[in-house]
Amino acid sequence: MTGGWNVQDIPDQSGRTAVVTGANSGIGLVTARELARRGARVVLACRSQERGRAAEEHIRREVPGARAEFRRLDLADLASVREFAAALPGSRLDLLINNAGVMALPHGRTADGFETQFGVNHLGHFALTGLLLPRLRAAEAARVVSVSSGLHVLSNIDIRDLNSERRYRRWIAYGRSKSANLLFVHELARRLGAANSPVVAAAAHPGYADTDLQTRAVRMEGRGAAERIVKLGNRLVAQPAETGALPTLYAATAPGVRPDSFTGPSLMGLRGAPGASWRAAWTRDDVAGELLWAASQRLTGVTYEAL
Repeated sequence: MTGGWNVQDIPDQSGRTAVVTGANSGIGLVTARELARRGARVVLACRSQERGRAAEEHIRREVPGARAEFRRLDLADLASVREFAAALPGSRLDLLINNAGVMALPHGRTADGFETQFGVNHLGHFALTGLLLPRLRAAEAARVVSVSSGLHVLSNIDIRDLNSERRYRRWIAYGRSKSANLLFVHELARRLGAANSPVVAAAAHPGYADTDLQTRAVRMEGRGAAERIVKLGNRLVAQPAETGALPTLYAATAPGVRPDSFTGPSLMGLRGAPGASWRAAWTRDDVAGELLWAASQRLTGVTYEAL
């Protein structure tokens, strides 16, 4: 992996189809746009129709002739996940980018009663991946890329309290959801390998990137001063979303990406070109991976075909 990898190094994606969740802004929008620029047909899987349509128009302005299509997906509602998967056209899918996420929100629950961060960041994507797996396996060289975070180090999952019912601490819950992302990739990669499937499951993280992820929670709570401080920190320290998307794009398209790899910014895991990223040992725990997988199947009602 070279230190200077950038969007010009993305291989030709002509004839390939990609689904990018949370493609209406930030890293997801950049990821979708650059895949479209390299010839992929890109499905923008977003909760908000208004923002999804705006992202679709933005990509078409930036990339004349781009094949970009908005389709509604609400990861906080398993019925929406099932509807999205059932209505997605085509029998083959080459790339699934599990990018959408929420961070450090006040306590809340999804439509199905799950703690919001765990429900959106992990369970929604677990269900989506399982429902789309037959199409991924029908492709020649498909990949699933889940976007985690360096802040997964805040907490391992608690298999006895996945929905933080005993005590809710927003940053701990966020860390648990991001550890769940990595454990999911670990277990999915293990199961795909055991099934001799060529589908590659990998993970990435953007480091400290300037997106609306950091400001969403304080904005929801009407904390104007905190929002201004976060925005100032983003301007002074964070790298732009354009750079923050590079690890995801690398994991999705670069030759030789290994199953269960974790790609992030090369400079202290915060900024810079893509590189191999450190991860907590608990995100490679086979027993925890199996337990999380079983719990996720039970909670979502989604089982993975032949895995």
